[in-house]
Amino acid sequence: MSPSATAERTVLLIGTLDTKGEEFAFLRDRLESADVGVLLADVGTLELPAATADFTREQVAAESGVDVEALRAGGDRGSAISAMAGAAAALARRLYDEGLIHGVLSAGGSGNTAIATAAMQALPVGVPKLMVSTMAAGDTSDYVGGVDVTMMASVTDVAGLNSISARILANAAAAMAGMVTAPEPKLEGGRPLVGATMFGVTTPCVTAAREELERRGYEVLVFHATGTGGKAMEALVEGGLLAGVLDVTTTELCDDLVGGVLSAGPARLEAAGRAGVPQVVSLGALDMVNFGARETVPPRFEDRNLYVHNPSVTLMRTTPEECAELGRRIARKLSAATGPVSLFVPLGGVSMIDAEGQPFHDPEADAALFEALRDGLEGSSVELIEMDNNVNDDPFAVALVDKLDSYLGTGR
Repeated sequence: MSPSATAERTVLLIGTLDTKGEEFAFLRDRLESADVGVLLADVGTLELPAATADFTREQVAAESGVDVEALRAGGDRGSAISAMAGAAAALARRLYDEGLIHGVLSAGGSGNTAIATAAMQALPVGVPKLMVSTMAAGDTSDYVGGVDVTMMASVTDVAGLNSISARILANAAAAMAGMVTAPEPKLEGGRPLVGATMFGVTTPCVTAAREELERRGYEVLVFHATGTGGKAMEALVEGGLLAGVLDVTTTELCDDLVGGVLSAGPARLEAAGRAGVPQVVSLGALDMVNFGARETVPPRFEDRNLYVHNPSVTLMRTTPEECAELGRRIARKLSAATGPVSLFVPLGGVSMIDAEGQPFHDPEADAALFEALRDGLEGSSVELIEMDNNVNDDPFAVALVDKLDSYLGTGR
């Protein structure tokens, strides 16, 4: 079935129609009854589909060169899910770029959730994305990624229609119909959007910078550097929504390197450079790796410098060796940038607790970080600016703003 000729908005339904045919036929009917067009894509690989799809599993798989028969013959469910996730993402992005879909809806267990949310994550922030899932509890970060995927608990398994599942799926269809047909908000101003990263220990710097940027006519989106925050900011960069980046707090790189709980993944600090978006970067909170409550710190780190930030957060000081590797990684990432980039080095400390007399003050570790950066950036186009300040000193924040403002060229 193709989208209704009278429908102005169309939803892509992504489902494993070999096991969920009845449920997706129901979702399609509910959306169409709300005068929303539907394109149904089959991402199943096991049995024959139990509903008619607009995109067969073979057509979906072809989006990324996947052979469905080979997946079925291989009998490896994990490999099949990974392959169809990539194919579904390629399909969703193509349909969106061609103006054929305006939102994505799905329902299922862990397998269908992994496939459908991969497709959702391929779309820009602001495009409606709704996943009815048995996995909508606990840690959903892999499913949400850095974008605005909405997770709805299915309550029962998505296994046939009953008085509970039918109501929940009907609610999901109604919610999606409302999202894709709602008018976009009209905001006054049209100010350039800037993304900034912040942590508790870099709050004074980012607050001062945000206030000054706003005074100069920018709209500033502040992201908490907790893994999801860094991913979200970089998703907005990739979606073309940010004019510039003030990446003060690059601490998520520490967790990726050492194994903390707030990693944004190995690609952190690459999106702006890849997109050519102007970026001003600093070293905020590179003195720490993040863990949960004190008792959750892995035993191998018991002899390290640990600081209980609050009952739920324990920080661990990075060593000189770890800092040197962080410097090398940052230098490689920034050197590959295709747009203007500068790196500000706060010689007086990279966080509130890295100042003299504070628990993470470690001149040897800081020196290893700074030296690795100098070596790694030598001969690159990255502008390296060193200042005798702590990252939270007002002159440091003003210097960051001045540089980003000069890149964006809007003036005061």
